[in-house]
Amino acid sequence: MRRLGKVLHISNRGSIIIRTEKTPPVGRQAIVMDKKAQEVGTIIDVFGPVKFPYVAIKPNRGYDPQKLVGQMLYLYKKG
Repeated sequence: MRRLGKVLHISNRGSIIIRTEKTPPVGRQAIVMDKKAQEVGTIIDVFGPVKFPYVAIKPNRGYDPQKLVGQMLYLYKKG
């Protein structure tokens, strides 16, 4: 697991938006977790500047993304 970045805000469409230092993989192989190692969701988009891109994360059903604002998220890469 590696640090992904702090949650900046929740988009109008319900995606979790963070800013990171390295471009992460996109899709089901890239699982995002919180500080308690609970699965938060998966990365659906990477956008913005190459040096410090923004990442959009689709939260899992039943997970309240509002409680994550300001918290650090982590990347777990399958396989």
